[in-house]
Amino acid sequence: MSIRTLGEGPDLVLIHGWAMHGGIFAPLSERLAQRFRLHVVDLPGHGDSHDYAAGSLESKRVARAIAEATPAAVWIGWSLGGLIALQAALDHPAQVRGLVEIAASPRFVRGDDWSHAVPGMIFREFAAGLIAEFRPAIERFLALETLGSANAMEELRELKAHVFERGDPSEQALLDGLAILDHADYRDELQRLSMPSLWIAGRRDRLVPTAAMQWAAERSPRGRFVEIAAGHAPFLSHADTVAEAIVAFAETAVAA
Repeated sequence: MSIRTLGEGPDLVLIHGWAMHGGIFAPLSERLAQRFRLHVVDLPGHGDSHDYAAGSLESKRVARAIAEATPAAVWIGWSLGGLIALQAALDHPAQVRGLVEIAASPRFVRGDDWSHAVPGMIFREFAAGLIAEFRPAIERFLALETLGSANAMEELRELKAHVFERGDPSEQALLDGLAILDHADYRDELQRLSMPSLWIAGRRDRLVPTAAMQWAAERSPRGRFVEIAAGHAPFLSHADTVAEAIVAFAETAVAA
């Protein structure tokens, strides 16, 4: 797995979302690297982590690999990356000094007892689309990520510019990532979180409702909820606001 390190100071681990790579965090990384040492991950099959075998993106396996390759740090996960970070916080609490979830909830798909999510069929349709039409399927998902944003077209252009700049992600990795989004459910595990957590939601996010993240923050023993007038990628449209929230949280978490 490729993990790029930049900056100096207390350690932060950054984990990107589905179909992306660590380069998507550029606006956020530029701001955070002034105060922290960043470890920016390319998940298996994404970006510069080119080699991929089926199952390499399994949550527990990836969380363990990142924890073994990085020092104890505050972990920041966006979307799919938020599920990986949450898995690490549960399995490797000594390595996760604080947890920041950006547009990520403990369960991404709707269920009989969970209305704060999208229908699971959305992820299954993307899986079928990947097999039929690789790039168009990814671009449709990117468009879904920017729905509701006040700067949707600008964010969509930025996402499209980044997604293939380190080569195509592995098709199998994308399918495995969609399976995680479809099946993961950490709702009953939140009470086990021993570290402080920050849940940053986009008010206009159409993939992860703010209600889901507020619910998760309230059920995390040391959770805090922040809402930003943004879509699914608030670190693109509101980089300063997201960076300021992370700095304030991380400095407190490291000092604790």
